[in-house]
Amino acid sequence: MVANVENKRVVITGGASGIGAASARLLAQRGATVLVSDVNDAEGDALVASLNEAGAKAYFCHADVSQHADVKALMTYAMEHLGGIDVLINNAGVDHDPAPLTAIPQEAFERNIAVNLTGVWHCMRECIPYMLQQKAGQIINVASVAGLRSSPMIAAYSAAKHGVIGLTKSAAVEYARANIRINAVCPSFIDTPMVQNTLKKVDERAQKAIIGANPMKRLGKVEEIAFAVAWLSSDESSFMTGHNVVLDGGMLA
Repeated sequence: MVANVENKRVVITGGASGIGAASARLLAQRGATVLVSDVNDAEGDALVASLNEAGAKAYFCHADVSQHADVKALMTYAMEHLGGIDVLINNAGVDHDPAPLTAIPQEAFERNIAVNLTGVWHCMRECIPYMLQQKAGQIINVASVAGLRSSPMIAAYSAAKHGVIGLTKSAAVEYARANIRINAVCPSFIDTPMVQNTLKKVDERAQKAIIGANPMKRLGKVEEIAFAVAWLSSDESSFMTGHNVVLDGGMLA
């Protein structure tokens, strides 16, 4: 038995690579219509082309989630091409070079808040009115274990992800009676381009610490997060809202 997402209309931000791309592939394989959004047009177009060639129904729309106008245009595009939005996956995100809080450049801090937190708010703000019209919807915010615990050296990223969890919980309660479910997934270190980029910037000792930060002593796989996203996207999770699905190899156990 697998999570049934057949005929679901799904919008995925930051969908051109990493967790977003893995989620797009899995949902499309299971019969969802997928709209991939990203600032990386080349990778986004390539992913959508491969999905369509495999018999799925997929679209690409450029959008920088930190820009309200881009997000508004994205949701308009979704309504025009999908006819509705059943699932919104807020996955777009950025990181910053590991550094003590006082050494984080202001630009890096503001960029993390703009994309990782304000971007989620933009997308929820523009999507929820459409879901209210449909009287149903699911929103999945990709947060992080860094939003659930202390995260030395990545304070800006951690602050933004704590904020995402706050948005998730508050909005879930606000819209529960409207049949709009809002949950978050909280991965630890996953084998994505973002994490690989971080590994390149630290020494061998730090690399080993990151890879072995959980009891399983490995990085998570993007597919492992996509499976959780698919379940949250399905009606099989119909009594769940306002919660964090933690996928961390036992890090917080």
